[in-house]
Amino acid sequence: MTDYKIRPIGRVRSPLRDRDQAPHQGRPAGVEAELVIDEKFLEGLDGIQTGDKLFVLCWFHMAECNALRIHPRGDPDIPKRGIFSTRSPDRPNPIGLCLVDVLAVEGPILKVRGLDAVDGTPVVDLKPYIGSLDS
Repeated sequence: MTDYKIRPIGRVRSPLRDRDQAPHQGRPAGVEAELVIDEKFLEGLDGIQTGDKLFVLCWFHMAECNALRIHPRGDPDIPKRGIFSTRSPDRPNPIGLCLVDVLAVEGPILKVRGLDAVDGTPVVDLKPYIGSLDS
C-alpha cells in the first residue's frame, strides 16, 4: 500500500484540553471553538460567511489506532463492533468529521459551534455543507 502525506491547513483553538473533555458528538454539545487557518491558505476561505455550515476534517492526533473492533462510545455493555461502523476517533486513519455552524469569520480565524476536537488538533480540510446533497 502507498502512504499518503496530509498537511494541516490550520489548528483548532478550543476550551477542550484533553480527550476526556471532548463530547462524543460535537454538534449536539454545542461547543464553541476557533479554527485558526494558516496564512498561506487564507485565500481559500473566500466565500465562507457567518451562518454557513461547514464540514471540518481534523486529524485526531491523540487517537489510539490499533483496534478494529470496539465497544461503541467506550461502553462495555454495548457489544463490540467493527471500527468502521462507529464514529470512534480511534481508527486506522484518525480523520474526524464534524458539521459546524460558522459564527464569525475574522481573517484567518473561523469561530464555530459544534466541534468535538480538542485544542491543538490539526485541521486538514474544510468543505461546505450543501443541504440538497448532504441531508
